Amino acid sequence: MKRSILFLVAVLCMTYSFAANPIVGLLERIDRGASSKFSIQLQKSDVDFFELDQKGDKVVVRGNTYVNIASGINWYLKYYAGIHLSWNCMSAHLPAQLPKVAKKERHETSLSLRYDFNYCTFSYSMPFWDWSRWQTEIDWMALHGINMPLAAVGHECVWRNMLLRLGYSKDQVNDFIAGPAFLAWWEMNNLEGWGGPNPDSWYAQQEALQKQILKRMYEYGINPVLPGYSGMVPSKLDLGKKINNNNAEANEASSSESSQSTIAKWNGFDRPAVLMPDDPSFNSIADLFYEETTKLYGKSKYYSMDPFHEAKNLPADLDFGQAGKVLMAAMKRVNKDAIWVVQGWTENPRPEMLAALNPGDLLILDLFSECRPMWGIPSIWKRDEGYGNHDWLFCMLENFGANVGLHGRMDQLLNNFYLTKTDSHAAHIRGIGLTMEGSETNPVMYELMCELPWRPERITKEDWIRGYVKARYGADNEAVQHAWAILVEGIYNCPQGNNQQGPHESIFCSRPSLTSFQSSSWSKMCNYYDPNSTMEAARLMLSVADSFKGNNNFEYDLIDICRQAIADKARMVYSHTVADFNCFNKKSFTAGYKEFLSLLLLQDELLSTRPEFRVGRWIEMAKSHGNTQEEKNLYEWNARVQITTWGNRYCADTGKLRDYAHKEWNGLLKDFYYPRWAKYWSVLQDEVDGKLPVLPTGNSSTKPDGNPAVSIDWYAMEEPWTLSHNIYPVEADADPIETAKRIFSQL
Repeated sequence: MKRSILFLVAVLCMTYSFAANPIVGLLERIDRGASSKFSIQLQKSDVDFFELDQKGDKVVVRGNTYVNIASGINWYLKYYAGIHLSWNCMSAHLPAQLPKVAKKERHETSLSLRYDFNYCTFSYSMPFWDWSRWQTEIDWMALHGINMPLAAVGHECVWRNMLLRLGYSKDQVNDFIAGPAFLAWWEMNNLEGWGGPNPDSWYAQQEALQKQILKRMYEYGINPVLPGYSGMVPSKLDLGKKINNNNAEANEASSSESSQSTIAKWNGFDRPAVLMPDDPSFNSIADLFYEETTKLYGKSKYYSMDPFHEAKNLPADLDFGQAGKVLMAAMKRVNKDAIWVVQGWTENPRPEMLAALNPGDLLILDLFSECRPMWGIPSIWKRDEGYGNHDWLFCMLENFGANVGLHGRMDQLLNNFYLTKTDSHAAHIRGIGLTMEGSETNPVMYELMCELPWRPERITKEDWIRGYVKARYGADNEAVQHAWAILVEGIYNCPQGNNQQGPHESIFCSRPSLTSFQSSSWSKMCNYYDPNSTMEAARLMLSVADSFKGNNNFEYDLIDICRQAIADKARMVYSHTVADFNCFNKKSFTAGYKEFLSLLLLQDELLSTRPEFRVGRWIEMAKSHGNTQEEKNLYEWNARVQITTWGNRYCADTGKLRDYAHKEWNGLLKDFYYPRWAKYWSVLQDEVDGKLPVLPTGNSSTKPDGNPAVSIDWYAMEEPWTLSHNIYPVEADADPIETAKRIFSQL
């Protein structure tokens, strides 16, 4: 009996310890028993800091917040223990005796706000994450110093509750709210209903998930950024009349029709209407929105609003300053100390709005600081006066569409960041942000970005990468260091003046034509590195791969680098093959396109060796949210459509959304991209052979790109895959090192 009581007390004490100190839980998730090897000390301080020290056999980590302590743990693991925790692996086997901290090491930063996420991230990467995956992500955020992430999970539940409360039917609500893989663009006022209708179970599980997410964030001391209200209303529902009927204080004579914009389009989709802030119904709707938000998720210190996002044809007499005041006042009614978080993107936030709002009430995300900064330094989006006296964050966008590909702007990122130390326009910088459209790629860039606030000394990419490589693989190796030196001088060093959006896109993922270059419509791709350099880096990694067998980080990077090398080689083969076609060099053309198709299939095989590069992982994650076969089918369709056609025929072709979220993934390459290219090359082969086929155009608006004999209905080829239910494996089915070596021996 006594032993039972002692055991119960021990369990209760451990449970309390986990709840009282989230760092204990973090360490135990990294490695069971790891918490006993550290001494965690939370200390008050007016400046953000973490400190590494030693006391006996324990490593001491001090900090003024739990997030800063987690940042210190991450620093220790990387630069003392040679352990790098990343999206591809967030657990490790710590040595029985940790390396000692010989001399106390302290890091401080004045950049106290560290933001995470883009609305797009929640749809391109996260729509089907469960609590286990979110728990891992929150740990990643804490380890990387993030203390104010966007928290948009379950936002659709707020809207559903509000509309139902106003008397709208479930069918009407479902016609408005988008499906799981498209919620981001619904939230950003770009579309309505696409991907739905969502079943009741979706709302229940997302509400529960968001509450778990927020609970863990608050345990860490993280301040979530909740979505605010900036005027969106359903285009087909007269919300103003509903408000008037349900609110005796509203002006009964008013109707929102006069101040709602007419139904506008976004790449073929109907956009939600915008209720202008001067409408008598605006405040009533805003108050209802915040009331429902507070009921579900509580009040927040930060609310995210992006009024008139990528909007055109706004009223000529729209007073942006007054609109900003109304939006701010609605937010302040729910929390007088709340801060409005707004994206610095294209024309937003409007200068008139900045002039009308009080400094300190607004926090601007300079969304693409590493390429197109708006805060005052030279760029194509430069604002001469920056953001005036308003606070702002230096953000790295890095990825668009969650596309797969090595990419970075290391010199430009460092140069622009260090300019914030001396340029007068940066007087009100308050921190940094990660604003990627898709995550789980290019961990090297996010590691660099998250370290910058903690490094007082100016660093170069060459010096930094040496420490990163050693930490990531837990060992120093000359060939590996050489490979990464090549990458950081080439593909990871996109220069100023190149304004492409995200990775250098794979030719495999492009809709075939005689002029194929980029895969998505707006990537602004421009060659900036020698494609042979990635092949050289891949061969260097392969030359020592056997000595890193079983090293998860190395094997992930090896496959990613080899993938890039194959994609770059295929681009060169494509260019030569098109030239041979134009010259009617039949023999060379035939050999060229066969080599291209062979490379595509080899790429598919290579990527089967890592779960991160398998389409099955994405699809099965989506299906796992369904409770019935009908629900599973809906979520699978969402997952398949988003990464391929994105929309219906009109939105894919005329709206140009197709392939925006393209992926170089196993399964997708073989079953979606390969048939497109095989069909195209066969048509060109017929033309070279003198058969001159004339194919039906269907309803596709895809242009023949200078080859009148080729008029393939691409959408008709693509849509069947989005409607299919064939099973794709999730886990790797071959050894990554041996497979890569065998494939590269054939190149």
